[in-house]
Amino acid sequence: MSSKTATILIIDDEAEVLASLDELLRIEGYQTWTASTAAAGLEKLGKEPFDLVLLDISLPDSNGIDVLRTIKRDSPEMPVIMITAYDSSQIAFQASREGAESYITKPWDNDKLLLEIRNLLDRSRLRVENVLLRRALKRFGLPNIVGKSDRMQKVYDLITQVAASRATVLITGESGTGKELVAKTIHATSPRADKPFVPVNTGSMPVDLLESTLFGHVKGAFTSAIATKRGLFEVADQGTIFFDEIGTIGVDTQAKLLRVIQEREFMRLGGTENIKVDVRILAATNSDLRQMVQANKFREDLYYRLNVITVNLPPLRERKEDIPLLVDHFLAKYSAENGREGLKFSPEALKFLMDHDWPGNVRELENAVERSVVLSPGPVIEPEALPEQLFEGHGDGPRAYSMDLIDGHSLFDIVEYFERKVILEMLSRTNWNQTEAAERFKIPLSTLNQKIKRLRIDVKQQRRG
Repeated sequence: MSSKTATILIIDDEAEVLASLDELLRIEGYQTWTASTAAAGLEKLGKEPFDLVLLDISLPDSNGIDVLRTIKRDSPEMPVIMITAYDSSQIAFQASREGAESYITKPWDNDKLLLEIRNLLDRSRLRVENVLLRRALKRFGLPNIVGKSDRMQKVYDLITQVAASRATVLITGESGTGKELVAKTIHATSPRADKPFVPVNTGSMPVDLLESTLFGHVKGAFTSAIATKRGLFEVADQGTIFFDEIGTIGVDTQAKLLRVIQEREFMRLGGTENIKVDVRILAATNSDLRQMVQANKFREDLYYRLNVITVNLPPLRERKEDIPLLVDHFLAKYSAENGREGLKFSPEALKFLMDHDWPGNVRELENAVERSVVLSPGPVIEPEALPEQLFEGHGDGPRAYSMDLIDGHSLFDIVEYFERKVILEMLSRTNWNQTEAAERFKIPLSTLNQKIKRLRIDVKQQRRG
């Protein structure tokens, strides 16, 4: 949904408030509807699709909180901003607990209200995109992979092209990028989907055990071989076998693996008969196999047998536009698992998630979201619930949001403190170019100039410094 075509319903019993908000939002390009009672507002919600609701806390025929409950019951994903004449933490807490995304007090700051609306519409749009994307992926047999970036779109296209074949696929990428998930998706969308998918973690086994695990053994092949045992290649017959971190396989085992790929047959350890299998081989590595070939640590002929088709997964730091979708996906997953539906990340916490480089990639992000769900004391996940490594290079990190700052200060002082801090950071990033900073904030330059003056930010001194 584009914010310029978004539809907004305003429910308030004060004619001046309705007129003022209606004019403000229409000037910004939004389509607006108004209602002066709870009944009229709910009636409109039942007939028309809206993207956001501005809802007064006090209405002549109902309590705004009760209306909020009804809206969230019928449309849980509908963003709602509560309007109140009283700046009360109790009202804010109650509204948040019932599902309101935000609340504003009368009289409101137009710039802040418009910014909050844009942010909520953007987040709502991301949720919708996530649902549509996952439906599309499911339609193409890719239900578990999340991402809309150009790099990931290429991955999706390649998966759909190779899935139907029996070609060997080499999946490359850093640790934590989701290589096994891609392997499972290739298998699940292939004609072998109803046959076994057998993963092998080659790096965790000694050579003898690995070969016995892969090829099986006959009774008496070694001291503890008290019975004949099938190997994983036999288990995977007609299906798919996936070698995770294939670069860790020893050279001797590489030769035997090459024979299976070429001849589609092998011998059990201690056996004398060839066993034929029809197994598709998928392999993954976070190492550069070409360098390993040059260093004589990996067989060149095996490398070319494995590298028929390569699927390269980009690190998360190179597709940060996928982070909101991934966060939304993991938040839904772990909220449901922990019985904490309705959780959401605060803008400050989301900023830390977006700014982090994620050396552990998607796996690290997933762990961070799970931790946040478990540790967050309230319905809004604040920076304090995030892992400490996210705050490296951010000064005081989550301490800036601690109760030490809040105690003894008014809400106005706290908001002003953070507003000044955010503007200073943006000006620093843009080399004190106010025009560029205003564009990034998506506000008029005149508005930014007024804020700089009000917050006593000395631009000239900073430029000289």
